[in-house]
Amino acid sequence: MTAARPKAPAGSGWPRQLARLIALVLLCAVALQLTFALRILLMNGVDPQSTAFQRSEAWRLLAEDGRLRWRQQWVDDARLSVHLKRAVIASEDSAFASHSGVDWESVEKAWERNQRAEARAQRQQAGRPAGARKVEPKVIGGSTITQQLAKNLFLSGERTALRKGQEFALTLMLEGLLSKRRLLEIYLNSVEWGEGVFGAQAAAQHYFRTDAARLGPEQAARLAVMLPAPKRFEKLPGSPYVVARAATIVVRMGAVELP
Repeated sequence: MTAARPKAPAGSGWPRQLARLIALVLLCAVALQLTFALRILLMNGVDPQSTAFQRSEAWRLLAEDGRLRWRQQWVDDARLSVHLKRAVIASEDSAFASHSGVDWESVEKAWERNQRAEARAQRQQAGRPAGARKVEPKVIGGSTITQQLAKNLFLSGERTALRKGQEFALTLMLEGLLSKRRLLEIYLNSVEWGEGVFGAQAAAQHYFRTDAARLGPEQAARLAVMLPAPKRFEKLPGSPYVVARAATIVVRMGAVELP
């Protein structure tokens, strides 16, 4: 007669199940990162047809008015105006050619300015009557061109610590697997320049009735000014602010180091 096995204490299987669950989550996370890395590696020879941001905007516009508004035409690096390259770098990321994906000095400055903006908003809110609309601080970013590209290519617009961590990981992958010239080429061909207007070629035609290769210094600088808020500036592309800011960028363009 075989002796009965002693029963395992109740709950003794949970540590093993938890370990398996953690291992599965880690495996999925690694698989996701490998998938991202493979997609980025393929971009050395394959132009991305769309980005996560573009698809999100296309669906939003389609839901709003029932029309798919999407203007984009890829142009190779050689057909992108050198003035546009200089203007965008001067305006968005002056250290683009030299940093490794993240400009920590800019991140620190942005954090300090955002802290001051938050403090000002709190003081303004304290001086308002109870129930008044909350004063929102004006938040600025310290993102590089590579970080912006990582976010546009793969991520949603939500602001969470997890999404920011993924953005940093993608930034390092982009910098490690693609050249700076290729990064700038993809960025200029995919970035938003207005409602449903994506890429340098569509922007050049939309605002100046010309090709991306023929943009002059002033035209390129005005397009660069629009990048932080293209939907807002699209309504007044020749506003005094845009013109004045563009003049400043033109002056800076001569010192820009191209990749």
